[in-house]
Amino acid sequence: MSGHDHDHAPSSLRSLLGVIALTGAIFCAELIAGLLSGSLALLSDAMHMLSDSTGLILALVAILIGRRPPSGRATFGHRRVEVLAAAVNAVAVTAISVWIVVEALGRLRGTAQIDTTTMLLVAVIGLAANGASAMILTRRRHDSLNMRGAYLHVLSDLLGSVAVIAAGLIIRFTGFLAADTIASLIIAALVIPRSVGLARSSVWVLLNQAPEGVDTREVEERLRAVPGVSEVHDLHLWSTDGNHPLVTCHLVVRQGGYARVLDAAQAALREIGIDHATIQVEEPGHRGHEQVCGG
Repeated sequence: MSGHDHDHAPSSLRSLLGVIALTGAIFCAELIAGLLSGSLALLSDAMHMLSDSTGLILALVAILIGRRPPSGRATFGHRRVEVLAAAVNAVAVTAISVWIVVEALGRLRGTAQIDTTTMLLVAVIGLAANGASAMILTRRRHDSLNMRGAYLHVLSDLLGSVAVIAAGLIIRFTGFLAADTIASLIIAALVIPRSVGLARSSVWVLLNQAPEGVDTREVEERLRAVPGVSEVHDLHLWSTDGNHPLVTCHLVVRQGGYARVLDAAQAALREIGIDHATIQVEEPGHRGHEQVCGG
């Protein structure tokens, strides 16, 4: 399984390096333009870009660490570092979004002059750069939770650029300054549900919960249906990276033919997308001689 897991790593690394360069450049441009133009929406988007640059660098480091082979202490390898990075990224995006909401609500009480020319020029450049970054990461977003987090960062920036452009056009042609604040709130509203969802998925993996989309009862039923199996116990499902489910269990077999039962059990698991399983096959009287963890 280890070799298969790391097939995506070189492509993910190249994608991240390209996106980090684009994101860093746009952050600098939006920060300067936001300060000069007085646009909170542009500054909010710049803060997202800063968060994203940091998050993408974390993702890059996590992939480099995750490529290290298993060792005597890290017998499962280091793929969970990527999940930890995804959790940190999600928390960072959520925190930045909350900050945007607070700043936006505070601005509702005052008035501010906004240079829409600078605001729109930089927002359009940001839209183009974020669109290019999103295209780079689109094919890699399913590689791992870590890459999903990186894609989330870029997607949030893409949506942010659209909101900033819309606000700039409204202010330019109508003078409705509150559009800048509204755009900031829209950016936060679009991003927070996605970042919270990613944080939840990452924590689920870190807590060794059954992977999303894998039904524990279905796994047990399929194993019980294997010819020769009379009981299934000590069944555990988890994932080290959020993508590949792992299973360990004990199968009680009524009579001989252990190899046949083992082959049939692994085939049954592969039918539902579980390619890696550690199965102990035992006789009915063996359970009394072991310490069982869970059901």
